[in-house]
Amino acid sequence: MTQPATALLMKFRRVSVLAAFAALVFAMVSFQTAAKGKKGKKDDDTALTMVDGIASDIVDVRVVNIDTYVTDKKGNRITGLEASDFEVLQDGQPLPITNFYVVEEGEVLAGGLDVETIEVPEYQLDEPSPVPESQQLSLVVYVDNYNLHPFSRNRSFRFIRTFLRENVRRGDRVMLMSYDRELHERQPFTRDSEIISAALYDLEDISAHALHRDSDRRDLLQAMNEERVDFLSLRSRIQTYAENQFNDLSFSLRALSDLVEQLAGLPGRKAVLYISDGLALRAGEDLYHALDQKFPQNGLILESFRYDLTRDFQRLTTKANSNRVSFYALDAEGLRTYQYYDARNATAGGGTFVDQTHFRNLQSSLQLLAEETGGFAMINTNDFTRHLARMGDDFKSYYSLGVSPATNGTGRYRRLEVRVKGRKGLVVRHREGYRDKAMSTRMNDSTLAALFHGYRKNPLGLSVEVQSMARREDGNYDVALAIKLPIGSLALLPQSEFHRGKVLFYIAARDSDGGVSEVQSVPLDIDIPVAQVEEAAKQFYRYEISLMMRAGNQMVAVGMRDEIGAETSFVAHGVTVGG
Repeated sequence: MTQPATALLMKFRRVSVLAAFAALVFAMVSFQTAAKGKKGKKDDDTALTMVDGIASDIVDVRVVNIDTYVTDKKGNRITGLEASDFEVLQDGQPLPITNFYVVEEGEVLAGGLDVETIEVPEYQLDEPSPVPESQQLSLVVYVDNYNLHPFSRNRSFRFIRTFLRENVRRGDRVMLMSYDRELHERQPFTRDSEIISAALYDLEDISAHALHRDSDRRDLLQAMNEERVDFLSLRSRIQTYAENQFNDLSFSLRALSDLVEQLAGLPGRKAVLYISDGLALRAGEDLYHALDQKFPQNGLILESFRYDLTRDFQRLTTKANSNRVSFYALDAEGLRTYQYYDARNATAGGGTFVDQTHFRNLQSSLQLLAEETGGFAMINTNDFTRHLARMGDDFKSYYSLGVSPATNGTGRYRRLEVRVKGRKGLVVRHREGYRDKAMSTRMNDSTLAALFHGYRKNPLGLSVEVQSMARREDGNYDVALAIKLPIGSLALLPQSEFHRGKVLFYIAARDSDGGVSEVQSVPLDIDIPVAQVEEAAKQFYRYEISLMMRAGNQMVAVGMRDEIGAETSFVAHGVTVGG
């Protein structure tokens, strides 16, 4: 996802700490006070090990939330279940359910908090959400213009506008993205669904590219029906078509993967409504079948396996599951008509088989993408009302099962299975796994969420200021930034002659062209002499960095973790360079 720092022309040139205590602020926060209240059931909890009154170890305890949907075989929702009705298995081994959250028709029935008790992050905009941060919904409407026909795309928008109007609840956030050979953020996250609906009208005037691919496919199919066909020439043309489609599909999947990475650090439930006319699971497979029918016994079908993207799709679903992202795939083409079949190849139903292979190829990928991440695919219909309403039901009625795995931070991918005990014939849908991420990885993810989506959670009172800006001979700028931290918000560890704070900064930047630096991490120990702790509590700690940046509008994101108090903050700051 990230581009090299050289593409952004950003580097960390120096790190300076202003050591004069008149310019620093430290607050006396006793270890016992810092640890207070840290043993509640949150998504990321911390257990502090005490040795002779001093913290000697910090054990991160993570809660993995599994959003679960239960229906009968006819698709009717099963409500009224309790935690004792469920069984969760990780890699085949049972795990106890530590958190249980239930929503039915938008009403929180179990596991919720009163609105007044919820600390609402600033990125949630104006009003408090009726659900805790870990259960809030971030929905991305993703329009894959590169794999869409303009008519099917614009027709589907009518249904999507109705869905947004009827299903976006207070506390939900929606954004609009499109893929036009590269990712474009058409509308950042908002709680006003009408803004997204209006932005869809603007997309209707933008070119959709699937027509070009269809034209090439149609030309190849027509060439096969000519009386004199040169086998080697036709095979070469199909191979070129399959290679080009394979490359295009690889770029499309990479863009989806980038989006999932950008969403990774956002808290709560994340869903992507993916709108396309399908993505071929095996590029050019139908054309190889058509050629095999024309020139049988040449082993041509095996050649199509060179362009199989199944593993790429599986890597994408694994990444989505790792980051609590569910896909809902909408096949905008709807009901399809046969294109290859005509009187000249009517024997043995050959033409229909080629088109059926083509349709299955396009739709299988959508089903794989959705079903393995806890969503579902909307295919074989021109009326998406019922399917979108079902997706809305997922957002309004669900169970969320929280488990606390014994292992933490191994980086391994863990398989999940949820069962309903003692009830036969029920369909249970959920994401199929998660990645056991280390704390550093989660901090990276959340810093990038601040960078891309303005995620802001700031209990530590972190702030970023521009100190100075100087133009370089190469036309770029050295930008000096100061990160300010009220030390009164830090937990300090008492030692014999000083009190120690331990912090870890994470810093990333993005330029106006989309260039993104790698996230840089900087660990710091902050030592305060015992005699100066009380006075230091009234000051700020300043950490200075210098970035080399291009002229234009830039964004800098800073994440920070208080290693002793196990508290985190994330902020983003816009910088106009050279303006």
